Amino acid sequence: MLLEGRNLGWRYAGGLWLFNHFNIAIQPGEVVGLIGPSGSGKTSLGRLLAGYMKPITGEVLVDGRNKNNQGSDPVQMIFQHPERAVNPRWRMEKTITEGWSPDAALLEALGIKAQWLRRFPNELSGGELQRCCIARALGPDTKFLIADEMTTMLDAITQAQIWQKVLEIAHARQIGLLIISHDHTLVNKICNRTISFSSEH
Repeated sequence: MLLEGRNLGWRYAGGLWLFNHFNIAIQPGEVVGLIGPSGSGKTSLGRLLAGYMKPITGEVLVDGRNKNNQGSDPVQMIFQHPERAVNPRWRMEKTITEGWSPDAALLEALGIKAQWLRRFPNELSGGELQRCCIARALGPDTKFLIADEMTTMLDAITQAQIWQKVLEIAHARQIGLLIISHDHTLVNKICNRTISFSSEH
């Protein structure tokens, strides 16, 4: 299976192209870093690959076929601000099990405590909430994970713990990772290769 973006182009209405004729391919089990300044279109590219937006030009393919969001989606995305990615009126148990039911081993691996599941999002810290969002994204059908500044808001110790577990799970299940970041140190440490991204694409 391969996640591809072919000749992708995106711009906001009436604006300049953030990127155009951009190509990217991610293999199963590969860890790819996407580095670039703020405003260069990194998050927009991630949203295109995950199917949250449609490209203005080009196409997104999964295993050689046009990506659609019917059924279980093999491409999942984790955002920088987890509080914006959850329903504030749902308890965390409902949020985590929205698409599948993580087993106790995964919850334990991500450091998710049972009592968190009975709480609402605003009763958890950013790190606790992000761990829950990661668990939600790691369903059995997930083949590619797009992490958009996934741990930027967290302290260094929590960042290291989360990345260690995500990388372990991704390696064990051969999940392809696209890590969107401005942290060169992080990307250089954990990625197989790095793409430098700018609005000149």
